[in-house]
Amino acid sequence: MLHNRFPEEVCQKLGNYVYRLIDPRNGETFYVGKGKNNRVFDHAAGLPEVADDADQNMGAKLDRIRAIKNSGLEVIHVIHRHEIPDDSVFEVEAALIDAYPGLTNTQGGHASSSRGPMNHVELIDKYSLPEFPENPEHALVLININKLEDRYDRRAIYNLVRYCWRVSKERVERAEYVLAVVRGVVVGAFKPTQWMNATPENFPDIPYADGLESHRIGFVGEEAPRAIWDLYAGQRGKRVANPSLKHVQNPIRFWKC
Repeated sequence: MLHNRFPEEVCQKLGNYVYRLIDPRNGETFYVGKGKNNRVFDHAAGLPEVADDADQNMGAKLDRIRAIKNSGLEVIHVIHRHEIPDDSVFEVEAALIDAYPGLTNTQGGHASSSRGPMNHVELIDKYSLPEFPENPEHALVLININKLEDRYDRRAIYNLVRYCWRVSKERVERAEYVLAVVRGVVVGAFKPTQWMNATPENFPDIPYADGLESHRIGFVGEEAPRAIWDLYAGQRGKRVANPSLKHVQNPIRFWKC
């Protein structure tokens, strides 16, 4: 019996599949991915070619695998669904990523920010709120802040949207306004006055600023003028319908900058 590799005849039958990596010490799923052939086993084997263009930071995942091996155990591999059509594999992977919070995946699932888990109120808002302008006149940065708990807490919206992001400082400085987006709905508009490296010195009022994100940047600023807030966020939010402005995996979208 072959361990941790599929024979060729099995690879040919599997087609596209979505898999989970499980920690045998506690039964916890710590990674979800998609692949073909023996892709599922490459993580634990430590092969360098498993790095995706969109997933360069594999530290947490590899640290977990290393800890499992150091305890004398092996990663458990589960093929969650196989023979998936090419046009469906991203959706299946995304649904599984959404179902397991706390994964070591550095990217969310495909379209998770716009079609991921929502309660009924969020769904009603998403499809009944007024639409965001299709062709905004201002230079904008739209940033996903899906960790927001209360979309009416403007202070929380401001703190989440301003800190901190892996973006070009030169590019974001062209933006007139930064918009906070939750599940495809714009919930806040802010005017940045200064973009800075994400250090404790630059952001003393952010309690979790520890200097480890100094390669990222954030901003200080203020709420946009009332007319701008009403235009882009309104009273309860405005849903983004323009495909050019919708978030897919990258949490940041640019408009005219």
